[in-house]
Amino acid sequence: MKNLAAVTSLLLLVACSDDKPVLSESDKAFQKTLMTQLISAKSGDIIELPAGNYSFNRSLSLNVDGVTIRGQGQDKSILSFKAQIQGAEGLIVNADNITLENFAIEDAVGDALKVNESENLIIRGIRTEWTNGPDVDNGAYGIYPVQSKNVLIENSIAIGASDAGIYVGQSENIVVRNNIARHNVAGIEIENSYKADVYNNLAEENTGGILVFNMAELEIRGHHSRVFNNKVYNNNTDNFAAKGVPVSVVPAGTGIMVLANDEVEIFDNELKNNNTAHITIASYFSAEWPFDEAKFDPYPQKISIHDNQFIGGGESPDHFDLKALKVAKFGLNGALPNIIWDGAYDTKKFTNKHAGAKATLCIYSSKATFANVDLPNDLQDFSTDRTAHDCQDYQLEAVVLPEHFNS
Repeated sequence: MKNLAAVTSLLLLVACSDDKPVLSESDKAFQKTLMTQLISAKSGDIIELPAGNYSFNRSLSLNVDGVTIRGQGQDKSILSFKAQIQGAEGLIVNADNITLENFAIEDAVGDALKVNESENLIIRGIRTEWTNGPDVDNGAYGIYPVQSKNVLIENSIAIGASDAGIYVGQSENIVVRNNIARHNVAGIEIENSYKADVYNNLAEENTGGILVFNMAELEIRGHHSRVFNNKVYNNNTDNFAAKGVPVSVVPAGTGIMVLANDEVEIFDNELKNNNTAHITIASYFSAEWPFDEAKFDPYPQKISIHDNQFIGGGESPDHFDLKALKVAKFGLNGALPNIIWDGAYDTKKFTNKHAGAKATLCIYSSKATFANVDLPNDLQDFSTDRTAHDCQDYQLEAVVLPEHFNS
């Protein structure tokens, strides 16, 4: 996914470089000043970004530990990369103990803000946006920490990413709170990561609102994610991801989706008008991607869903097979259930359906409608009976970040 996105971005860069706007003399001067500050920074420095709209034609990078980059506000200090002709990111950070706050990154040719292998990372009040709206030619990721530890993303906005607006990958000890993700393919995505709390966010008008995925080719196995107190509304935007990237298979109209991940607790969310399904629990088989069964467990396990509110949704699913399923099982004017499970469990580990069902998914304190579509058996045992899932197991502990993160 990442390699393809990078190649796509670089090809785009070459193809469009002749059409890029030219920097003004003042923008050239500001770019030179900021790049010098980033290169010469020392631990403990605060790099202040003044209010204004500044254009850049190349990526910015920070490789010094203990630095803060601080703007005057996500709509006041704006770093625009419409003129970018060099580099694949807007801002890339490879350092520990970093705080990035109160500025915007617009129209990067690739990822807007990428942070790689960072420990103790605060991203606060950042806006990433592609200003032309949903478009396959937009960069893949908005806010994108990867292989990091102790990550806080809060009070930020991500708009228009052709993969994920807020993406945390292969990381541990993560809090994503009080953010807005809008008009991305995936609004918020936690992938191959563990110990993540995702709460008090608004995910609206994406293709899929909040995704918790495990990908087979990545070594870290994701688990222990809590998704709670979020508003997940109207995630019905047509999927505009590049063909072949994993999120390109996410149906428009998906609220929250768990794919091959374990120990996920989904509770106290408000899900409204997601046209395919509010919550989907799926095995890796549903994605139909190749994987080595000796090295990767494709089944989600220990998923707990409770105390969510469901409003509308399911009336107009994406993809032909889902439309056909809706009509066949619920009628032309019906709706797919609030919670859909593909029905796949490890039959070598669990000797009967009831044990496999309970090990996968518990549902309680909710009026949610439900369907086990029994995908492994071509829908032969399709059922809306959730009796096997009537359990209250798999409650998870809260993520605890270092104390100074709350100051």
